[in-house]
Amino acid sequence: MAHANVPLQTTVLVVDDSLELQRYLRTLLELDSYHVLTASNGFEALHLLHLGCTPAVALVDLQMPGIDGLETLRRLQKLRPALKVIMCSGVEDPDKIHEVMALGAHAYLIKPIQHLYLSAAIERCLQEHSVQRPAERPAARVFVMSSPNLP
Repeated sequence: MAHANVPLQTTVLVVDDSLELQRYLRTLLELDSYHVLTASNGFEALHLLHLGCTPAVALVDLQMPGIDGLETLRRLQKLRPALKVIMCSGVEDPDKIHEVMALGAHAYLIKPIQHLYLSAAIERCLQEHSVQRPAERPAARVFVMSSPNLP
């Protein structure tokens, strides 16, 4: 039972085959006061949802062994249609971005992921969740955030 003075934490699921990236994203998300769950692949993520895990947002790596990020996205959407999914990739490929958008992702973050972009993408998903009825789907949901190339 939650105490009255302690707000309930929003849960974010990080799905990435890199343990190093899982730790990095967990650190950033915990700095923003999110409760973080991690999965090393799509199968683990789906298993967590089958066990009753109810994240508000999932960060999913595009390139993973087993079932890739696109297939993980498809299965997550089928299992939990209200789940907001943010795809992450080291590749800025317009065809993949279009495919991700068509499948219902809410953002596409380019690695290396900056804290500011991650925070903005999650906040946008949560704001959309709080004001949007399930049947409504805004026309332009996906936004791409990449780090500028530094000299």
